[in-house]
Amino acid sequence: MKKKLIFLAVAIVAGYSYLGNPYTSIPDRLQHSTFSESQGGADAAIADAFSNRKSNLQVSGEGVVTKLLPDDNVGSRHQKFIISLRSGQTLLIAHNIDVAPRIGSLRKGDSIQFSGQYEWNEKGGVVHWTHRDPNGSHVGGWLKHSGQIYQ
Repeated sequence: MKKKLIFLAVAIVAGYSYLGNPYTSIPDRLQHSTFSESQGGADAAIADAFSNRKSNLQVSGEGVVTKLLPDDNVGSRHQKFIISLRSGQTLLIAHNIDVAPRIGSLRKGDSIQFSGQYEWNEKGGVVHWTHRDPNGSHVGGWLKHSGQIYQ
């Protein structure tokens, strides 16, 4: 219980530090954020989730596209690609293109920033919910590529 409270307190402080003014829009926050300064913390949080098989965690970070995958067209359509974090851990990004725009200019070797929900798997994990929630019941996520935000 004590560990959970400490983790929650750290997550709240980190979220407030990252998000700043809650009345600032997500695009404005992205323009003023410096991912390189906080990247070690983001990678560490994702590494902890992976090593402890945690899921359903809201995460954000930055990585380099290592592989473009075919779209998943079963059910909701998803643009899929693999990124490598600075730590070396890989993540599958599953971006719902029925809700958010496709990143048409995405190429292997591109840098991409992300915010979404982490789900554990044996290959490093999956990040989904990289889009707004049309129903307003889930934390919205986003992807940022070449200065453009996709949500």
